Amino acid sequence: MSGAPLDHRPPGTPVRSAPIAVTMGDPAGIGLDITLGSWAERARHGLPAFALYGDPDALRQRARVLGVGVPIAVVDSLEAAAAAFADALPIMPVRISGSGASGDAAIVAAIETATVAVMNGEALALVTNPITKRTLDLANLRYPGHTEFLAELAARHGGGRRPRPVMMLVADELKVVPATVHIPLLAVATALTRPLLLETIRITAAALIHDFGIDNPRIAVAGLNPHAGEGGLIGREEADLIAPAIAELAAEGLAVSGPHSADTLFHAEARRAYDAAVAMYHDQALIALKTLAFDRGVNMTLGLPFVRTSPDHGTAFALAGTGKARPGSFMAALRLAGEVGRRRAEAAAGASRP
Repeated sequence: MSGAPLDHRPPGTPVRSAPIAVTMGDPAGIGLDITLGSWAERARHGLPAFALYGDPDALRQRARVLGVGVPIAVVDSLEAAAAAFADALPIMPVRISGSGASGDAAIVAAIETATVAVMNGEALALVTNPITKRTLDLANLRYPGHTEFLAELAARHGGGRRPRPVMMLVADELKVVPATVHIPLLAVATALTRPLLLETIRITAAALIHDFGIDNPRIAVAGLNPHAGEGGLIGREEADLIAPAIAELAAEGLAVSGPHSADTLFHAEARRAYDAAVAMYHDQALIALKTLAFDRGVNMTLGLPFVRTSPDHGTAFALAGTGKARPGSFMAALRLAGEVGRRRAEAAAGASRP
């Protein structure tokens, strides 16, 4: 960013005041609704500055449908976006030229353009609005989902190997990481391996230290089977796989406990004993988080070379344009992205000072 105080910053490191890059997501979903609503509530909720990467016409049309008087500023840089944010919702234009595959291509282009901006240090962090896997399919990008595409972009534009992304769900009440994510339940036991668990827990510990400022994080690990296998009576994964991985990590000095029975891991008293929990599969993690904080949960991707958060919900096509979409999770994603982004920027600047 020209004119910004760049002293002691490694290349690609943003300054604390850089805005957050927000992708439009699927414009047929509620991403535009919650972005408009969040800008309108920016002062009351203390939101950091952000710029939307998307189609200005689609944003204006949604504002008309919703009947909200949000001024929109088309900008050509994030520096201009930061200057405009107090008075208008800034948008970096990524235009949709048509429907179907061409529209999906624009959605993907917005993701890639915003990701490049955050990797170049022009944006503080990345917040992504929801898309569907169909978007990636129609754009001929064969990735299991949004997160895997971001990992590929990190490798493509960073010149390094593809990072291992890890999903963390974050709320005030709970931080939880699923070791396996979007796979059939039948495939979970096969997908769980010792290297996978070791890497997932190590990445989780690193994030708790560096992104959340927890010096000695405590991590609780769930079992796979009911009652954590009941000593082998209801499955061997705990004894043969999960417990040995925990022992190896404990020998490295990490405060890791388990395997715990998942049905008693998430109540209030149990949560006081750990800083984050690692679950074995998607619903084991997300049912707990969404029960505790349905409108406030944030999806944060660990393991990437930049900060990425997202609201913990989908496109909700049926709610788009109705005025019923609630922006709480999106605003929480913005706040968390700003907090972690500033922490990383300060750490990088401090580490590079002579």
